[in-house]
Amino acid sequence: MDTQRKSSGEDADGERGLIHSWKGYSYSVTPEKLLLSRPVLQAALGTRHGVLLVEGGQVYSFGELPWKQSQAPELVKPILESALSGQRVVAVAAGSFHSGAVTEDGGVHMWGENGAGQCGLAGLSSVPNPTPVALMDSDTSPPQTVPVLELACGEQHTLALSAQREVWAWGSGSQLGLITTVFPVCKPQKVEHLAGRYVLQVACGASHSLALVRCLGPQDTHRPPPDKCGQCNQLLYTMTDKEDHVIISDSHYCPLGVELTEDEGRLEAPAPTQGLKTSPSEPILSSHTSTCSPAPAKGTDPTSDSQALEKGESALANGALPASDSDPSVQTDSGQSRGGGGVVAGVKNSPYPDEQAVKDYLKRLSDHTLAEQMAKATPGGLHIPPSEDPAPTANNNNNPSSALNNLVASCASAVGERVASTYEALSLKKMMNFYLPSAGAAGGAGACGPAGLLPGGVLGIPGLLGEGTKERVRLEDSMQGKKSSSTGDIREEEAEGLRRRLSLPGLLSQGRYAIHLLSSSYTLLLSPRLLRKAGRPRVRAVALTPLAGGVPEAQEVLPSLQTEVWSWGQGEHGQLGLGDNLARLQPLCIKSLSSKEVLRVAAGAHHSLALTAQSQVFSWGSNSSGQLGHMESPSTIPRLAKMSEGIRVWDVAAGEKHTLLLADGDCIQPILYYSGQQVKEGTPESHPKEPGQREEEEEEEEEQGGCYTQQPVLLPFCMNLGYVSAVFAGGQRCMALSDRNVMGFIASLHELASAERRLYCKLCSIKTQLIRPLLDLDSLSSVLGPVAVGLLQTLAGRFGLLCHLTGQHSASLTANLRRGRDLKGLVILDLAGIFLDAYQEYCNSVGNFQVMGGFQALTKPSLDFFGKSPELLQRLAECSEENPPMADLLVALFYLPTRHVHEYGRLLLKLATCFEVSSSDYQRLQDGCSKFEALALQLKRKKKEAEYTCHFWKSFPGKMTDSLRKPHRRLICESSNKALTLQNAGRFSVNWFILFNDALVHAQGVAPYKSLFSTHHVFPLATLWVEPIPDENTGLYGLKVISPEETFTLLACSPMEKAKWLRAINQAVDQALSGAGQETASGGSGAGQKAEPPISRTASYTFYKDSRLKEATYEGRWLAGKPNGRGVLKWPDGRIYTGTFKNGLEDGFGEYIAPNKTLNKNDHYQGHWKEGKMHGLATYRYASGEVYEGSFQDGVRHGHGMLRSGKLNTSSPSVFIGQWLHDKKTGYGVFDDITKGEKYMGMWQDHLRQGTGVIVTQFGLYYEGAFKDNKMMGTGILLSEDDTTYEGEFSEDWTLNGKGVLTMANGDYLEGSFSGEWGAGLKVTGSYFKPNLYDTDKDKTRTVKLGRLCVCADDKWQAVFEECWSQLGCEAPARGETWRAWENIAVALTTSRRHIQNSPELLSRSHSRTLESLEVIPQHVGIITMERYHTIRRYLIKACDTPLHPLGRLVEALVAVYRMTYVGVGANRRLLPQAVNEIKSYLRQIFQIVRFLFPDLPEEGGLVPEPSTDKREPGSADAPLESPKPGRVVSSSALLLPVLLPRLYPPLFTLYALDKEREDDVYWECVLRLNKQPDLALLAFLGVQQKFWPVSIPASMPALGEKQQVLSSTKDACFASAVETLQQISTTFTPSDKLQVIQQTFEEITQKVLSLLKEDFLWSMDDLFPVFLYVVLRARIRNLGSEVSLIEDLMDPCVQHGEHGIMFTTLKACYYQIQHEKVT
Repeated sequence: MDTQRKSSGEDADGERGLIHSWKGYSYSVTPEKLLLSRPVLQAALGTRHGVLLVEGGQVYSFGELPWKQSQAPELVKPILESALSGQRVVAVAAGSFHSGAVTEDGGVHMWGENGAGQCGLAGLSSVPNPTPVALMDSDTSPPQTVPVLELACGEQHTLALSAQREVWAWGSGSQLGLITTVFPVCKPQKVEHLAGRYVLQVACGASHSLALVRCLGPQDTHRPPPDKCGQCNQLLYTMTDKEDHVIISDSHYCPLGVELTEDEGRLEAPAPTQGLKTSPSEPILSSHTSTCSPAPAKGTDPTSDSQALEKGESALANGALPASDSDPSVQTDSGQSRGGGGVVAGVKNSPYPDEQAVKDYLKRLSDHTLAEQMAKATPGGLHIPPSEDPAPTANNNNNPSSALNNLVASCASAVGERVASTYEALSLKKMMNFYLPSAGAAGGAGACGPAGLLPGGVLGIPGLLGEGTKERVRLEDSMQGKKSSSTGDIREEEAEGLRRRLSLPGLLSQGRYAIHLLSSSYTLLLSPRLLRKAGRPRVRAVALTPLAGGVPEAQEVLPSLQTEVWSWGQGEHGQLGLGDNLARLQPLCIKSLSSKEVLRVAAGAHHSLALTAQSQVFSWGSNSSGQLGHMESPSTIPRLAKMSEGIRVWDVAAGEKHTLLLADGDCIQPILYYSGQQVKEGTPESHPKEPGQREEEEEEEEEQGGCYTQQPVLLPFCMNLGYVSAVFAGGQRCMALSDRNVMGFIASLHELASAERRLYCKLCSIKTQLIRPLLDLDSLSSVLGPVAVGLLQTLAGRFGLLCHLTGQHSASLTANLRRGRDLKGLVILDLAGIFLDAYQEYCNSVGNFQVMGGFQALTKPSLDFFGKSPELLQRLAECSEENPPMADLLVALFYLPTRHVHEYGRLLLKLATCFEVSSSDYQRLQDGCSKFEALALQLKRKKKEAEYTCHFWKSFPGKMTDSLRKPHRRLICESSNKALTLQNAGRFSVNWFILFNDALVHAQGVAPYKSLFSTHHVFPLATLWVEPIPDENTGLYGLKVISPEETFTLLACSPMEKAKWLRAINQAVDQALSGAGQETASGGSGAGQKAEPPISRTASYTFYKDSRLKEATYEGRWLAGKPNGRGVLKWPDGRIYTGTFKNGLEDGFGEYIAPNKTLNKNDHYQGHWKEGKMHGLATYRYASGEVYEGSFQDGVRHGHGMLRSGKLNTSSPSVFIGQWLHDKKTGYGVFDDITKGEKYMGMWQDHLRQGTGVIVTQFGLYYEGAFKDNKMMGTGILLSEDDTTYEGEFSEDWTLNGKGVLTMANGDYLEGSFSGEWGAGLKVTGSYFKPNLYDTDKDKTRTVKLGRLCVCADDKWQAVFEECWSQLGCEAPARGETWRAWENIAVALTTSRRHIQNSPELLSRSHSRTLESLEVIPQHVGIITMERYHTIRRYLIKACDTPLHPLGRLVEALVAVYRMTYVGVGANRRLLPQAVNEIKSYLRQIFQIVRFLFPDLPEEGGLVPEPSTDKREPGSADAPLESPKPGRVVSSSALLLPVLLPRLYPPLFTLYALDKEREDDVYWECVLRLNKQPDLALLAFLGVQQKFWPVSIPASMPALGEKQQVLSSTKDACFASAVETLQQISTTFTPSDKLQVIQQTFEEITQKVLSLLKEDFLWSMDDLFPVFLYVVLRARIRNLGSEVSLIEDLMDPCVQHGEHGIMFTTLKACYYQIQHEKVT
């Protein structure tokens, strides 16, 4: 990256990574510069040596290196650690007398002193050169090496932070945090107590350790948080009820870091704090509460224990004094001790249980409830140790209330992170001691276990009451991690000072917790179940502050601010920060730092430092030389180092007795502060002391009067060092790593980081000093009202988010300075979107609050709170004006953050200038800069709009304000200057037009009245169209405004005004449409705006006027004020239309649902619409269960359609299919009455059967004749199953009435007058005839001619054909233009295909290919040749294959009606002639359509000339074979039967089979009889000439050419191939195919005979017939009669006399022959 900068590479190298070293702080000190060949990346200092890491990953050591045997005792010059060559080191660390390095792959190398095992190598007292140390994770199998990120080294121990963010330790001492008593620990071990937490950094003092841990965030709370402490089994959440409020607490705090087993049951606790000084400036943090620890046994000598403690030999665990096993006062009944909650149990001496026991214990604990604990916590179980100073102890041993106190402690609760005073709430005592001054003592401990287990844990209340302690108690509200809901992180950070009580209603209004209001008669001892129920653990609030504005990736990129500091090890100087001087064997959380956003920790020999995101330094521990930077005491708790106002510290380092701070001053260049011991020139560095003599020596030193600082002092030489990016300290030495300012790049980076730190501190102070106090005001909701309070809370939440983001960003920039100082990790470039969004949203919420008059309303409460002279606010707002109005001050303060956006742009541009213009870095910075500059402009404009709008509402007439004033609504312009008037307005009417960013408001009134504007109407901009009216001749400057229900004209007073309003409205509409309506009001980027918004758009609108649409809501596409395109229309009564619109009306395909109130179900229409009405094909499912599928016209059923009635479509009691006229059945139709078992086929009128028709019943009755008024009335013919026939007059269904003839099945007949119902006894007056006696010559029976009285075939289904014609664009059959018909076909196919492509599952691949080929219009004009004829034939086959083609739809409809007619009851043999005629009629009518589409096709029977070479198509069965005429006859059956017949074949063939039943039975009987004979016998019987008998046949298992002799017994072997061919007649559909089969059969016979005779030969009919008869018999075709009749009826007339005709006649003759064959 350096090379891209404008300076040369070598030059830059000498300017980066310079290291300076010095001691002390006097003016005479001049730092020396260590000269190395490469830039230094990191340094680490021990007591008398140091380690440097340089670019390229090499490591140098300097100082005294006694472990290097060859070296002289004193060595100054840095030497290269060659043992590490070949490894790329990424981090180094130095302890007092040992060093460590981490390589790129996570490996650890250690060297130096190893007496305590601190180098992790067994058996060596010192390690001369870097040696690898492996961290093995034994939990995995096989054990795996753990990669390491960083090391920290103390005096006798080393800590490593693994890539999994776990801590490993080795060496000696309690500072390891390991569960062991055996030292040294040479093999690195995991610190189990921190396992599962995300550790960010570790630091080592001489004998203590620190870890910076990320608070458990949302990502760690997948499982529901436990409701009890895993250690002491106390409820983590408690609830206390007081008359008017309920207090919820999650403040349970286990002070100890050691787990207990049930047998050991030790309750270990730190001893009470003595003599803490409470200074007003530094509140004591509540986490140093004392808890009880076991008292030493009366018989034992306490001093012996404390000596053991000093020797470090006792089994001291976290400061609990061991008691002897025999001690009577300790061994309480074990039954009582098991609960562990506040009871001191018997103690054993081994402090560390084995893991299994711990787990079991914890499991058992988790099953206990608070009540059980209460039962067991008897008063006898409490012991209070004497304090170390002889203050009086209140011993609660015999105090019966102590158990109750225990409950009080566990129920003491914090609401919203404030500890409430439950003591008064429970009216037990007037005071509660959370931490005890020296006079007091603690009661039984309320809690134990690791302090950080709670998901939202706040602070502990373990302290119980001593009798004599009545002092006032102060506590700090400390919380773990910032939490944010709408008002979250603002309200909840430390409200230092007094505890507050929040009443329940107030709590609910914050919207943070949903609490069941519990009855106020709560008894004291809440049942644990209720406690648990009411104290549901709330969602960990951190989750509510999405890091970095809720962008998931950002969480990892930006550093976490929610951190905790954990400490462990020796504590004699208070360096653990836990409020006492006790050692801790296990990591414990320093609660008071949990909400301080600590970013970095550092440890000196006996003191500790924590650096926060707000650039403050907390320090604690030994202050012997002023190294803490303050003189407060006690120094056992973290306190702020005293820095002057405005000094922001951003790096810290700690040496043996000094502290070094790196800070921002007034200029960009960083400055250094020093705090601690002055090092005299020439004083030897102190030598290491033996552990025992440490104390005395220190005191001596101080007595010698070494001078030291009282608070940090500025190092005067720091300005000469250049730009310092990191500081290091160790022993007495200090080091600073700096860069020279290359081309301004380094300076710009420092300036960016410094500006961000300054901003964060500023935002935090605004938050704590302004926003939080405002939100806490009691009068807030009464002053502001609910809407504004909500907006203020949103504003506070957005401010919190912005503040948090700034904090994270400043931490990220600081880390970049300390680490790389390059562009790589620059979050503001990589995640610019997060910043832009955060500022946008924040600015919007300030604007929204301002527009609603929030700042005006806040004036009074603010004045009350901040006093009449708001200097504080003036200082915060950086306001120079004298006495500015409060509202202005507030506005300025809240807009303050937005001023920083411009700063970002400026600094990015400054960085960009350090690069070559052509480089990619320049481009990135330039882009970033322009984004922020654009945002700065936009925010400025937003601010102006909000101010303009706010000002407008002040002057606006009051009544309308309430309804029109909305938070996101901004004013763009208004016509109060009479610039705009309404055309044709009344004389006295006054019109006022106001344009907002989401609506145009038209206010109207009448002039003389006081309340000028009586009505107003709001036109939403999304559905507003405006167009200028050309003003050439009228002299009026008009604008036409169109809204969905009104159109009016506005007149402007001048062309300028007209242009202004036109542009303003258009821009506002455009913005409203692009969704930015909420965000920005007028004009996006000004000039870059589109001239006008799209005329077609998507929007939502509710109608208020239109009668049909009143109160309906439309959502979808619009065009010029009318719904147009896809949309959804919903009426309030539940009707919904979803589909396409045109010109404001439903048009195209749509679905309509209308609720049927009476049936409580919906009518559901799915289909086509036209001009707001149902029109075209559709399916309508009625709520009653009826379903209509068919045509609609003008909203009613009209055309062809099918109606199924009945509950379930499957068992529908009736089906009607036929023609409808204006919603009535009129015309031809078929009605299948399933319940009666009758089917009617005939004419209808107005839902009634009227005209001629046919009825068939399931009992075989057949009626054809006249109907009137739905009844059989007039002349008709009735046949019963046995052929009894009546022909005559009818009066009602099946009722004969009048003249007629009744013919019996045997031919006898009655003639006369009949009356009565058929089948129920007829009255007859007439004559009886029996003709057969005499008229034998005459026709035997009087056959009745059927079909005369029914609807003729061409009159049926006219609606179906009409529909097809109208689809082709013809008003009547064949009236229309062919080209238009083709166009309509193409349109139909394309739209359907597009419709289907949206849902591809409807379409098979072959189907879509068919559609594609059909979209090409075939050539349809010009002479028809054979080739064209075949093209047409193929086209028709494809067209009829898809229902999307009009012809295909027609065929589909015809097939449906045909099946409806002739299936089921309709399968009646008497219907056969009608069925055949119907097919012929279809052929004729479809052929008419085909000829319309292909006008040059010859008419029926015309010829198509064959191509000149007279080659016949072999497969053209229809071509007359014997005919010499060149050409092919065109016929409808040849073209269309192949398409139609296969679909109609099943019902048709069934009718044939029924009709020919008797004949077929006779034929079949004969076939079966004759087939019993073997071949030769049968041939002989049929009279086949001997010469045609096959002599041999192909063998069944043929060897080559082998034949098999035909014997007399051979059966089914002769003419086998011909027989097989003939059998195929049953598998073909059309007559031409069947004739083809017959022809092939003849050819097969001929072949066979030719091979027998071996000579040419011509058949004569006499020879052929018997052979063919034989083949027919052997073919055994079951329904041969039906096949023959079908061919005869539907055969192409032009074939009858040709070769095919003769062959067919032969087959027919065979059929009759077989029926009459007499077998002798």
